[in-house]
Amino acid sequence: MRRSNTIPCLSWAALFFTTAIFIHANDWPQWRGPNRDGISTDTGLLKQWPSGGPPLAWKTTALGAGFSSVSVAQGKIFTMGEGPDSSFVHALSERNGKLLWSAKVGRPGDPGGYPGPRATPTIDGDLVFALGQYGDLVCLEAASGKEKWRKSLTKDFGGRLMSGWGYSESPLVDGDKVLCTPGGSKGTVLALNKGTGEVVWSSKALTDAAAYASIIPVEFGGRNQYIVLTDASVAGLAVQNGELLWRGARRGLTAVIATPIFHEGLVYVTSSYGAGCNLFQVTASGGAFKAAQVYANRTMANHHGGVVRLGDFVYGHSDGKGWVCQNLKTGEMVWSDRGPGKGAIACADGFLYLRSESGKGTVALVQAAPSGYKEISRFDQPNRSTQNSWPHPVIANGRLYLRDQDVLLCYDVRAYQPQ
Repeated sequence: MRRSNTIPCLSWAALFFTTAIFIHANDWPQWRGPNRDGISTDTGLLKQWPSGGPPLAWKTTALGAGFSSVSVAQGKIFTMGEGPDSSFVHALSERNGKLLWSAKVGRPGDPGGYPGPRATPTIDGDLVFALGQYGDLVCLEAASGKEKWRKSLTKDFGGRLMSGWGYSESPLVDGDKVLCTPGGSKGTVLALNKGTGEVVWSSKALTDAAAYASIIPVEFGGRNQYIVLTDASVAGLAVQNGELLWRGARRGLTAVIATPIFHEGLVYVTSSYGAGCNLFQVTASGGAFKAAQVYANRTMANHHGGVVRLGDFVYGHSDGKGWVCQNLKTGEMVWSDRGPGKGAIACADGFLYLRSESGKGTVALVQAAPSGYKEISRFDQPNRSTQNSWPHPVIANGRLYLRDQDVLLCYDVRAYQPQ
């Protein structure tokens, strides 16, 4: 009797239903993922890539100039790009990369000599929030791209940046508020009603210039807080009213970009141009907070590729040293390696995904371990632009996304590869 490879219809239906659930189980709805830490919730991924890289699921072009990464939510991908008359938010199909809609954000241009938007859209339910390089903040309907409201961080709130490369942070949505960092005398941080764009509060006691780093939400000492990194400070603000709860003086030189790390009362920040890294211990007593510096060194001097924390260790690229594993609590270097060259980092399923910013745009799969640098696989990105490949890699729902100016590449990195 001949064995049949046919699966009964009911089994196929069950398989399809399971796959459909999986598609949205591990979304990446904002900058640096669900928790703004650069760590994907995906599991069951390839432990080694084929020669030439994992399978390419699809490629999309015509996204325009810019350095935005991508957000993935509810079956859609959101990114930003530049056209001749405006910067845009683009919504694509997660399944095949097809363009679903585009919506204008603000005037185009190249602050600091780099054309296009830098921020990554933030998705919250049926809303999309995006920030253009000149401070144009828009709220759009996720289904259609229809504009609900817009604000200008400069014209409406007197925003002021530490230097001239344009607004680069990605908005934070928390509850009924959307948070951003205009910078300047009216308040470094601004909270708006996410549905209407009306002002909820501004941080009147913190008026530093804005840097390029994005805000993170934390809970510590019985208070929900927002941590912001500026040109002169790292600070904690009360969620309810923007009250300054604590501040650590920390001078950022030229550009401050990497998102802060918070872990059990420890706040870690890093930037390049000679600044290095700092760790602050935040303590709470009787409802009052204070921040004391634990160390300041140059073991990690991260330009803009970001860092990730796994346990008591921080991983990222340090200018002049290569890829570094650093002990979070002591600041000591654990290991360093040249790897694929300077670039951006993300983490998924026990591995570091390293993306080189220059040359062939090499992407490497590296074990995330303090025992040493162990590279498993690498491949060179096809369709390289002439610009630095600065957008951070994204791993969501079994796929790896690489944005390079006009092009978005989607790779299937699931351990189970459907036939």
